[in-house]
Amino acid sequence: MSAHWIKRLNESDSRLHKEAVIEEALTLTKIGEASSKIFLQLTSATYNPFLTWGIKQVPTTVDIVDAPNPWSEFQQLLTELSKRQLTGHAARDAVAAMAQRFDSDEWNNFCRPVILKDLRCGISEKTVNKIVKGTEYAIPVFGCQLATSCEGRPEMRGVRRLEPKLDGVRMLLTVIHNDFAEVVTCAFSRNGKIFDNFSHIEKQVSTNFMKLVRSIKNRWGGAFDEGFVLDGEVVGKSFNELMKQARRKTDVQAMDSVFSVFDIIPLADFRRGFWNAQLDKRVDILENMRSAFDEMPNVELLPHIMVDLDTAAGRDQLNRYANDMVNEGFEGIMIKNTDTPYECRRNTSWLKFKPVITVDLEVVDVEEGTGKNLGRLGALVCSGVDDGRPIRVHVGSGFTDDQRTDIWNNRDMVIGQTVEVMADAVSRNQDGNYSLRFPRFKVFRDDK
Repeated sequence: MSAHWIKRLNESDSRLHKEAVIEEALTLTKIGEASSKIFLQLTSATYNPFLTWGIKQVPTTVDIVDAPNPWSEFQQLLTELSKRQLTGHAARDAVAAMAQRFDSDEWNNFCRPVILKDLRCGISEKTVNKIVKGTEYAIPVFGCQLATSCEGRPEMRGVRRLEPKLDGVRMLLTVIHNDFAEVVTCAFSRNGKIFDNFSHIEKQVSTNFMKLVRSIKNRWGGAFDEGFVLDGEVVGKSFNELMKQARRKTDVQAMDSVFSVFDIIPLADFRRGFWNAQLDKRVDILENMRSAFDEMPNVELLPHIMVDLDTAAGRDQLNRYANDMVNEGFEGIMIKNTDTPYECRRNTSWLKFKPVITVDLEVVDVEEGTGKNLGRLGALVCSGVDDGRPIRVHVGSGFTDDQRTDIWNNRDMVIGQTVEVMADAVSRNQDGNYSLRFPRFKVFRDDK
């Protein structure tokens, strides 16, 4: 029985124990033991981020014993679900019928978790791949291109593309046109976790699929035969609220979120983790899709400017653009080399830049911390005026442990002193007053 492998994994939280169980299964599989092979095959399918079943409600069963347990038919069902040969009520009914053909122990503890894409046994694709690397059971690693801080980077030169750095959630939207003339979309986080709560964005892309692909096929048709991935950021009213909605299972209120697209990759190349097309060519594909994007209220192309960082004017333009973007509520800016390919890893083709300001403010109150900072400084409450704007802000970071203890023990002497506070920008609150974006303590200004 294959479910006993899940029970074995749950016998201990030890990573070494779980690795030993997987290694035992692999050893038995090599000599032809059936349950271990099924376990490894379905574990690989469960954690394969590129396989999705399109079904969220999976029934449990009670007291079914001595059932036929048709594993090959179950795996065929998964194939049909992944290719969307079965969808909607047909998929639901097929899953419910299959449930009746398995012992309840096998179905509830293994089959059902496979369909729900979570075996709930404390393992991840890294745990599995450490043992099965190089075998057919290895799990593809989901990745996307990631940026590096621009500080001290020699790549800060030449002609570069500047984009706003959005304060949102990175999203990879896979778009596939299957053999049954159905457009299949799935939204993933940068780590390959499925987002369930942006269906309005998926629907808009699906509805406009043919308009999108017409602009691809003339030049790039072969590369995009399997489908494509739109890379971008989902933004909402606020980052914290957006993250709540992205993970919420009920009472979802994410319909106002917008998907800002900044890159596109053929699905086959995304799975390989590399596409050799340069960024300017990829952006050209997106620009050719603009008329289709314009018809989607919750999907847009990210704006940009081009600057030459080898010139004083270009460097000045970069700083002004970065400050303007922060003042408009963005995190900062992205600096991209348009001559480089798409690589699913962190590299220096994309650099992130955040301007930093400093403001001198007066300490008007000292607040005690909580948790590990109980009995010492939590935050300084600071107030003052910068460029005619009245600012009041709680500064709770930038302190060493010794500083937190010393300031708290001498808090009466701290009131009225001037501190220099670093921040990304001055921000305006909903009540019309001003604060600082990501404030952190720098130093006491004894000269003021």
